[in-house]
Formats: sequence, structure tokens, C-alpha cells
Amino acid sequence: MWLPTTNMSGDNGPKYKALVEAIITDIESGRLRHDVRMPTHRDLAFRVGVSVQTVSAAYKEVERQGYLRSERRRGTFVQARLTDRASSFILDNRQPDLIDLSIVRAAYTEFHNDLSRQIHARLAEEPHHGWMESCRPVAGFEYHREIGAKWLSGMGMNADVPQILITNGAAQGVFTALASIVQPDDVVLTENLTDHGVIGTASVLRFKLGALPTDDEGILPEAFEKECQNRAIRALVITPIYTNPTNCLMGLERRKRIAEIAGQHGVYVIEDDVYRPLLEQNLPPVTSFLPRLGFHVTSLTKIVMPGLRTGFLVVPPHLSIRASSVLRVTGWMGTPLMAEIGARWIADGTVDQAVTVQRALMRERQSLVADILGDAVIRHHPTSLSAWVRIPPHWQEEWFASELRKNGVAVTISDPFMTIKMPRPNAIRICVGGAPDTPSLHHALLQIRQNMDQMPGVHAFDVMY
Repeated sequence: MWLPTTNMSGDNGPKYKALVEAIITDIESGRLRHDVRMPTHRDLAFRVGVSVQTVSAAYKEVERQGYLRSERRRGTFVQARLTDRASSFILDNRQPDLIDLSIVRAAYTEFHNDLSRQIHARLAEEPHHGWMESCRPVAGFEYHREIGAKWLSGMGMNADVPQILITNGAAQGVFTALASIVQPDDVVLTENLTDHGVIGTASVLRFKLGALPTDDEGILPEAFEKECQNRAIRALVITPIYTNPTNCLMGLERRKRIAEIAGQHGVYVIEDDVYRPLLEQNLPPVTSFLPRLGFHVTSLTKIVMPGLRTGFLVVPPHLSIRASSVLRVTGWMGTPLMAEIGARWIADGTVDQAVTVQRALMRERQSLVADILGDAVIRHHPTSLSAWVRIPPHWQEEWFASELRKNGVAVTISDPFMTIKMPRPNAIRICVGGAPDTPSLHHALLQIRQNMDQMPGVHAFDVMY
């Protein structure tokens, strides 16, 4: 029987919290492995000297965070760690026998490869590389931030240079923002299906992640307001443009209303705005309405090329020192070489050119998605890098994705994006930028369509006795 190694005396706080910490730590470390059955509430309570209610409260909280699952008449079992669940369907590396539509990435063509070769050739010819001489300041070189400020202002996000931090992509920006303001047990809200990086960050920083229902425009204002009225909310994390994985697009009035509610209740808003340049519609960032409460995050990774991991994090003025401190202890500073390339490409118009190319590629590819998958498409947009697609009710998500993998196509099911335990939506995310070229995407979409038209094998059904 598993027993916690943590002190359960209650001297360091509530006993149920100590038990929650012990279970999660042992799952993350691998001491408690996937599908291991946990002790019953009564047995564990007896062995560690706590009440049954304490164990029940701890199990409930760990299950809410996605580390345990309860099965009627069978008991409580260890759920796969988030990283394990994500890696089952989101590939870490390209595989030669697979068309990888499992991870959101910008398309990379010969145009992009030529850009990369040209910039490296130019850099190699220069006699002095000043950006390689120093690893300070932590927030990034002043001229990189100045160029970033001008670029951001063109997208409706006005910020002074001291508010801007250079990061290694948007993921580091979101993490830095959250680490600057949240404490363990703080409540942070996000979409009920959201980027798995936010879910992973909740595990690392130990805050409570709350889920908000969505429609075509993202989170529902009335649900957000109700949560703010009923409990203390520290922050809201949102992706108003092309929400991952559901591809929502928030309109102007919804943006204003979300900002209004956040302002009324003093809730920080962390806006992942990484897809903004791909959107041809001019919509102001939500955080542009919240100068004291808004963190704005963007990067060049999703709009120029996957390896250009240069991001810009705009922080509220009074948190610039704190955010820089978080950046220092978690990564010191954004990689200067990448920031130099990004700044040069912003300044000389290469980024604008790359965005134009990316939009054209996505229009062509999203047109194929509509033509081949038709009514199965729940939500997509002409210049989005992905599509949210319904699968037939006779298929379960994991079996559908597994059969596709056998046929050389990788997609992502909903599991890595679930913030709370909920019924699966019976949908998959298809990342159209991941295909090496349009013919490959065409082939992959045909495989998906053919899979939808097939009945699953008998192993896909639960056998009832």
C-alpha cells in the first residue's frame, strides 16, 4: 500500500493539503505510476492517522487537478501525468513515416528556409557581434525592446520600453506573468479547454485552475462575472484569437466586457495574443483596456517560423521589476541571438512579409479542410494554424487518433487541454501548419475523412457483462 512520506502532523498547515502535496509529488516523480490503485479512503486514513474526511477532501482535490480518477465500484486510480498524456498525441519530434498535424506550428517552406540561410550568412560576415557579448540586462537589450514596442503599437498594444520583457517564446511569457502574481492556492480562470502549457503551469506553481464555459467568441462574460462574485479570483488567462484548441475568436464587445469585469473585481488578465498578426481583422487586445491589470504576451514563433523563439511580454508598470526578477531566476534572459534576428526582421519588414506568406498558406490549407471535412469542422478560420473537428459518435477520440496514427497521420485529442474532469467533446485538433506541404495535408485530410466513414474495430467498445 502506498503511504505518504510527508509529515501529516498538521504542524505545517491543514492535513488535507499536506496529503494533496504528497500525492502529486509522488505522481510527478514516478513513485506512483499510471493506473496504480490508491488505498481506500478508510485504509489510508487509518494508516496515516487522519480522518476519512481528510482523505476524501485530498483525493477530491487531486482528482480535480487531473492526477487521479475515480471509477465506480473499482476505486481511485492514478491518472497519467499531464506530460505523459500530452506526449501520447503531441509529438516531440517529427517522424519520417508520419504527417504530423499534432502540434500548432507555422508552416515552414523553402521561403522560410531561404530567410534563415540569408540572415545567418549576413551575421557570419559581420566583424562584430555585440549581442553575444553580454547576458544583461535580464529584460533584454534596450534596442530590441524599442523595436518590439513599435511593433506592438502597430497591433494596438501601446507600452513603454520598461514594461517590455524579451522572452523565449510566448510560453515563457505566460509562465513569467503568472509567476509574478500568483501564490499557491490562488484561483486562476481560463477556458474549459485551454493550452496544455497553462495546465502544466498550474501544477508547477500550485495554483487552482478554474474552467469557464465558452462559445464561438471564447469565455462567457456572465460565467466570468459569476465566478468573480462568488470567490476571490487572482487572474484570468485567455487566448482571444484562435483559442487553443477550439479556435474561438473574440469580438470587440466581448473584449470590452471581459476587461470591464476584470477591472471591477481587480482580476489580472494574461492575454496570449500570439496569433494576432495572422488575423486580418483589426481588434484591440483585451489588455489594452487594462493598463494596471493586463499582461500581454506574443511572439514570432507562430507567425514567422517555429525555431524563432522570440517573444515580447508587456507587464503592468508597477510589476516590471518583479517580472524581471522572475525571468532572471527561471531563464535569466531571452536568447540574444534569436532576439537579434527577430528585431532585425521586424525593423526591415521581413516579419510583415512572412506574415503575408503565412496567411496565404493558411487560406489555401483551410480551404482544403472545409472541402474535405465539411460539416465535421466545428470551428476554423481562414488564417488559423489549426481546426477543431468533430468525430463521429461511434468513435472514441483515442481510438480514432490511434487508427489515424497507423495510417501515417498524427492529430491531438482533447485530453491534454481539459482543465477539469468533463465529458470528452469527441473532437480532435488538426494543425494544418504542421504538414510539410499542401499535397501532404491533402493526403492527411483524406485519411481523416476515410477514418470518419469507417466503423471502429470491436476493441473500441466497452464490453458489458
